[in-house]
Amino acid sequence: MTEPTSASHSSCAVVSTDTAARFAKQFASHFGRKTEVGLENGREAEVRPESDGPRLVLAFGSCLLVPRNEALELYAEADTTAGLERVQNVVGSHLEQFGQRQGLSIHWSPSAYTGSIG
Repeated sequence: MTEPTSASHSSCAVVSTDTAARFAKQFASHFGRKTEVGLENGREAEVRPESDGPRLVLAFGSCLLVPRNEALELYAEADTTAGLERVQNVVGSHLEQFGQRQGLSIHWSPSAYTGSIG
């Protein structure tokens, strides 16, 4: 199980889809190719594999993607409210673009990731 981080601001979204694993993999692959200045090693984004799914780490926060049978769970975290909003915007807009054919829609709610829930 993935351990919760110490970020002070967090939110979650549950996106209904029967292809959650594919979206998580595609999302992680996309961000794994980003190479602009921002994080360590000159990367704008870093993808870290965790036991529950990939974690996208950005300079201003992170998002854990947890694929389930009929949904993709997203857990965003940041140290500031502004950082959390940026994580939500980046993750939400990219995922909605990837899932345009399925009409994916992301709606965030305040919540922290406490481990495997589904």
